[in-house]
Amino acid sequence: MRLGRIFKVLTAAAALALTLSACTGTEPVPNESSASPTVTVGGNVTVLESTPFSSFNSSSVTGGSATNTRIEAATHSGFNTVDSDLLIVKNEKFGKYEKVKDKPLTIKYTINDGVQWSDGEPVTADDLMLQWAALSGWYNDAVLDGNFSVTSGTAYFHSAGDHSGLAQTERPVISDDRKSLTLTYTTAFSDWETALGSTVSIPAHIVAVRAGLADAPALSSVLESVQQGDPTKQIPPNPTLRKVADFWNTGFDTRSMPNPSLALSNGPFLVKGITKDKELILTRNADYTWGDAPNLDTLTVQYESDPDKQVAALAAGTADVISPPMTAERSSALEALTSSGVKIQQGQGLGFDQMVLNFEGVFAPLEIRQAFLHTVPRQDIIDQVAAPLDPQAEVLNSFVFRPVEVPYKESSGSNGSKLFAPDGVDPDGFIAAKELLDGAKPTVRVLYNRDDPERLAEYQLVAASAAKAGFTVMDAGKSSKEWMAALRAGAFDVALYGWTSNPTGSDQVPQIFRTAAPSNFNNFSNTVVDQLTEQLAVNPDGAKQNALKMQIDKLVMDAGYGLPLFQRSTLSATGKHVSGVTHSPLAIGPWESIAHWVYVK
Repeated sequence: MRLGRIFKVLTAAAALALTLSACTGTEPVPNESSASPTVTVGGNVTVLESTPFSSFNSSSVTGGSATNTRIEAATHSGFNTVDSDLLIVKNEKFGKYEKVKDKPLTIKYTINDGVQWSDGEPVTADDLMLQWAALSGWYNDAVLDGNFSVTSGTAYFHSAGDHSGLAQTERPVISDDRKSLTLTYTTAFSDWETALGSTVSIPAHIVAVRAGLADAPALSSVLESVQQGDPTKQIPPNPTLRKVADFWNTGFDTRSMPNPSLALSNGPFLVKGITKDKELILTRNADYTWGDAPNLDTLTVQYESDPDKQVAALAAGTADVISPPMTAERSSALEALTSSGVKIQQGQGLGFDQMVLNFEGVFAPLEIRQAFLHTVPRQDIIDQVAAPLDPQAEVLNSFVFRPVEVPYKESSGSNGSKLFAPDGVDPDGFIAAKELLDGAKPTVRVLYNRDDPERLAEYQLVAASAAKAGFTVMDAGKSSKEWMAALRAGAFDVALYGWTSNPTGSDQVPQIFRTAAPSNFNNFSNTVVDQLTEQLAVNPDGAKQNALKMQIDKLVMDAGYGLPLFQRSTLSATGKHVSGVTHSPLAIGPWESIAHWVYVK
C-alpha cells in the first residue's frame, strides 16, 4: 500500500510541462457585419477537459486530478477561496473563522445557518471533523519506507498533500450546537488559514451511513474516541475507523453517475449526469445562497485529450471553453480564430522551469557548481524556448518568489541570482567558469524529459554552453515515463524540470529545501536553511514569513543550488457564446471565474 502524503507535491514535479494561466486575454477583432451579441442569464456552456471525471473526492490519492478539482470547485464551497491575484478571499456567507489565541494557536470555525448539502442536510462541524481527520494523518501509526509505502502499522486516510500542519494539532472540539469546531495547534503553523481546507467537500452523514454508523455525530464520536497514532507504539487498527477511512479513500470514485447521495453538492452547481468517459452535466443549485450565484443554467463538460482537437472544436463551435497545454503553434492557431469571436486568456502561471544541481558526486565542491552556473545561457533559453510561448517572458531570478508576488523584486535583486548570466553568457562568464575549474574537465549527466520539446531545447542550449568552458556533458535524458524515477533516485548531476508553486502560504519551502525533505531531490543540505525553514513553518505573520523566505532564497542561491529559468505561461480560450471567463494562475484555471460566466446568444 502506498500513501499520498506528498502526492500533490510530487505530481506537480512530474507534470513537467506545466500549464496554468494568469494575465490579460487578447481581444477579438470586431466583426462589423454581425449583430451585437445578446447576453442572457441561463443557457448552457460546453467545456472541454483533457481527462475524464473520476471522483467526487479530489483530496484523496485516487481522486487527485485536474478535472476532479475543477468539478469540485464548481460544486462545493467553504470558508475562503484564492483569487487570481493569489489573495485569500473570505466567504462570510458560508461562515467565519477566527483566531481565538496566538499561544497556543487556536482557530474557531463557525458555519452559518442555512448552509446545506443538496439533500437538505445542514453542513455542520461534523463535516469539518471528518475533513480534519482525513487531512491531518492524526490517527496513522504507520512506518513508511523511502517510497512512502507502509512497512508496518496502519495508515487510515490516504489524502493527497502534506500533513505536517494539521498533524501538529490537538483533537478538535465540536460545539454543542454542532455549528462550530475549535482547532488548537500544539505547534504553530504558518499556513493555518488554508490548512483545514478552504472547501468543505465530503458529507460526513453519507460517510457515516456507508460505514455502518447512525449519523454524522456518531461518526464524530468515533473520531473523538480513537487515540492519536504513534509509529513507536503501534496498536491494532480500529475496525470502525478503518471502515470510515476506506470509504473516504475510494468510496467517492466513479466514472459514471453514482447513487445521488455520493454526488452531493454544497456549492453553486450540482452534478446531474455522467456518461462514462464522455461527458458530465452540471446544473445550477437553486438553493445556493451562501456565495456568488452562477449565471448559467447548465454546464456540459466533455473530454478531449488531444489539445489540437480542442482547438478544432473551439473553431467549429462545438466547444465554448478550452484550456490546452501551451505551445507556440497552438497560440498561433488560436490567434487566427480571434477574428471569428474567439478570445484568448494567456499569462504567467504558478509553474516555472528550473535547473537543479546534485550536491553529491561531481558537484559536491562549491566551485564546480559555481563554474557550471556561470555557463547557463538563461537569456538564450528565454529567447529560444520561452519567448515563442510568451513574448513577455523574462529570466526568473528567484526559487522562492514568483514575479506576481510583492517581495520578488527585492529578493531577486539581492539574492545573487543576477551574477549568473542574466543577459546571456558573455566571455567574462566563460572566463570565470574556467578559472573556477582550474584546468579540470568534469563530466556531468543532464537529466530531462526528452519527450518534451521545450526541455530538449533547454538541454541542447545548456550542453553546448557548458562544453565551451570545459565540461563534458552526457545526455541523461529519459522518456516521459522514466525521467521522474531517475530524478527521485538521484541519477543525475544536472536536472532540468518544472515545478508548481503553492498559490498561498509557505509550507512548500520546507518540503523542498529542508535536509532530506520529501521533495529535496538533489541532496541539498544547509543547517541555516534548516533552521529558517523550521521558523517559517511555525510563523503565522506574513511579513515575517517573507523576511525568512528572502533569507532562504539568498542562502540557496549562494550555495549553488541551481538556477531558476523562466515562469511558464498558461492558456485558455473561449468561443463567441460565452463571456466572463478570465485567466487564473490556479490549478482550476478558467474555472476560477465560473460565477461570472455568461451565455451569449
